[in-house]
Amino acid sequence: MNKLGIFMNFWEKNWDADHAKYIKKAAEIGYDILEFQAQPLLEMSDEKLKFLKALADEVGIELTYSLGLDPNYDVSSPDEAVRLGGVDYLQRIIRQIQKMDGTLLSGVSYAGWGTPNYVLNDKRPLLENSLKSMREIIKVAEECGVTYCVEAVNRFEGCLINTAQEALDYAAEIDSPNIGVLLDTYHMNIEENSIGDAIRLVGNKLTSFHTGENNRTAPGKGHLNWDEIFGALSDIGYKNRIVCEPFVMQGGEVGRDIHVFRDLIDNPSEARIDEEAKYILNFEKEMLKKWNLA
Repeated sequence: MNKLGIFMNFWEKNWDADHAKYIKKAAEIGYDILEFQAQPLLEMSDEKLKFLKALADEVGIELTYSLGLDPNYDVSSPDEAVRLGGVDYLQRIIRQIQKMDGTLLSGVSYAGWGTPNYVLNDKRPLLENSLKSMREIIKVAEECGVTYCVEAVNRFEGCLINTAQEALDYAAEIDSPNIGVLLDTYHMNIEENSIGDAIRLVGNKLTSFHTGENNRTAPGKGHLNWDEIFGALSDIGYKNRIVCEPFVMQGGEVGRDIHVFRDLIDNPSEARIDEEAKYILNFEKEMLKKWNLA
C-alpha cells in the first residue's frame, strides 16, 4: 500500500509549531508520514534535528518537507542578488534535510510563492532564471540524496508551473534523477481540463501526490471525483507517497498565506481536527483498496 501522510498545518495556524507533538499524533492516528514546512529546519540546531529524526524513527513516521518559497529568495527573480540568495537558501535547506536522512522536498520551491505584481506578457525570462538556479540547486540535491519535487500550483499561487505538462517540461529541462513532479488535487481542480489525464500524463515522473478537496477540505467532502483520481493513480501503478494537505481554519500565518477567511469545518478544535484526520486516513485506505493499490 502507498504510504499515507498528513500535513502538520492541518492543525496549526502558524508554519512553525511543536513538531514532536505532531510526529506522535500522526503515528497515533495511524499515518505513515508527517509533512511540514521546510523553512523551520534552518532555525533548528543539529541536536534538535537529530531529536526529531530519532522520535520519528521510534514511532514509525517518515518526515517529508514542502516549501512555499519566500519571495525574498525567489530563484526566478531578475534581480541577480535575490536569485543567488535563493539558490544558497534552498541548498542550505537540502543539507538540513540530509542531516535528518530525509529524501523529499516539494512545493513551490522553483520561484517565489505568489504571483507578480506587474504585467507579465512573457514568463519565459523568469522560467529561464528558475532553470538556471535549479541546475545549481539540483547538484546539492543529488549529493544529499534528496528528490526535489516541483509542484504544479494554481494561477493564484504561482505563474511558472500551473499544469502537469509545465511540471513535466520543467523536469525534462533539468534532466536529473533527483527532479520529480508533485501533483495536488486542489490545484488540478482549478487548472487541468481532466485530473485523470493529468495524472496519466505525468506517469512515472509522479514522485509525490497531495490530496485535498476542491476547497481544501478533507477528500470525499466536496465535489471532486475521487474514483477518477485513484483510478488514474492505479492506471500508472503509482506506489509513492500520498499526503493530504487540508487547510480549514482561518487566522494566523497559514490563514493569511493560504487565503482562508472562514472556518471550513464547524468548531475546528484540536479534537475535531483529529477526527477529520482519522476520517481522511480511512477514506484514502478504502480508495486504495477499491482501485487495487493496497
